[in-house]
Parts: sequence; structure tokens; C-alpha cells
Amino acid sequence: MTNLLARRGPRPELAPPAAGPRPVIELAGVSKVYPNGKAALRDVDLALGEGEFVFLVGPSGAGKSTLLRLLIRDELPTSGQVLIDGQDVARVSGRGVPRLRRRIGVVFQDFKLLPNRTVRENVAFALEVTGTPRRLIGPAVERALSVVGLNAQARQLPSTLSGGEQQRTAIARALVHEPRLIMADEPTGNLDPLISWEIIQLLLRINELGVTVLMATHNADVVTALRRRVVALEEGRIVRDEVGGYHRED
Repeated sequence: MTNLLARRGPRPELAPPAAGPRPVIELAGVSKVYPNGKAALRDVDLALGEGEFVFLVGPSGAGKSTLLRLLIRDELPTSGQVLIDGQDVARVSGRGVPRLRRRIGVVFQDFKLLPNRTVRENVAFALEVTGTPRRLIGPAVERALSVVGLNAQARQLPSTLSGGEQQRTAIARALVHEPRLIMADEPTGNLDPLISWEIIQLLLRINELGVTVLMATHNADVVTALRRRVVALEEGRIVRDEVGGYHRED
């Protein structure tokens, strides 16, 4: 984690070759049909490069949640390939899934913090469950808390924190194991507009460290204001992939 959180700006040693960088994420012809016959995704092609910040938008039922679950191997595609750093997730053994998921930090709308553990303990838990040596956990946690601005709250329980502080804790937990990708699923959905903007600014700063960010959201104002790449899903298909605002009809 030292290298990730010490970085400010592009990493020269990872400058893309002339042929272009390999995508961090790639979906190639991905479809997902559930046993009840519902097609959640239909022939989706999508690639996210290193250091991109991408909004994933679309109405409820468009396939956003299914796409996110495919990336962390909670689901497998019915057809097509889902690749993380060139590795086909469908070919990852059960024992290899935790290693795959360490490449991805996940931030949820409802925080999913352990209520009886302090801020520091919640963040440390992400490393403990992966067998990280104890001597490395403390420094890594302190660095993650510094990035999100919560060192002073490290000993507090989640119930004593504001909604924004709880989400910052969740982001620190997602960041602590040096992921290649932060995947945020409606991270501002339970927050008021001012705190929502602060969380977005934090995700932008993490993106500036070189971490790819994929954020699923219904917040049209944020998407329009930032004018980053927008991938819009509708009925399981990508209907728009461009830099720009959130079209109100999405």
C-alpha cells in the first residue's frame, strides 16, 4: 500500500506502450440470463483503462448491479468473457477468488461496516481476512485513514459517525489493500448533497493516485458537472459510452 498512497499523479514505470495499455477491466460479448429467463445483460462490450474515472448510469433494472457483480465474480456470465487485468474471472478457482477480489475495492451505498468494530478495526479487517502479516496492517491502515481524513476518528464506532464519515471509512477499507479498481455502487445514495459532493471529491483524489474508478449512480447533477466518461445501460445493453453529462432519459 505504501506505493499506492505515496503516489501523486501518473506512474512513469506504468506508462502505456505504443500499442496502448491493457484494460484493467474488459467485458467481451457478455450476456447474463438468469434461470427465470430474465436477460440482465445482452452482448456487452466494455473496456476500462488504467486511471479512468467512469460513471455507470441507467434506470433501475438496466443491468448495472449485474455488471458490478460480474466484476467481483459474485455472478458468472452466461456467455462472453469478463477479464480483470487480462484474467478471465470464469477461470479463477474458488481458492483464487479472494486474490482476484483484492484487485478491486468495493464501496456500497449502505456502507456495510461492522457495528462493533472501530473505524481502525473496520479498515484493518479487510487485510486480516486476506492473511496480511500483522506488522504490515497497522501502517497500511493509518495511511488509508490519512487519505480519507479520518485519523482523528480511528477509535470511534460507526454508530458515532456521521453518514459522510461512515462512507469515508468504507472507502478507506476499499483502498487499504491497494486495489487496481475502486467500484462504487451508489456511494452517495444515502447522503445529503453537500456530503455527497465531498465523497465525490475524495473518489476523484483517489483516482488521481492512479486507481481506476467505476461509479454506478443516479446522481445526474454530479455526472453532468464532472463531465467524465459515461457508460449508460438500458435493458441490459450499452446505449451510450462517451464523455459528457447524464441524459435525463437514461
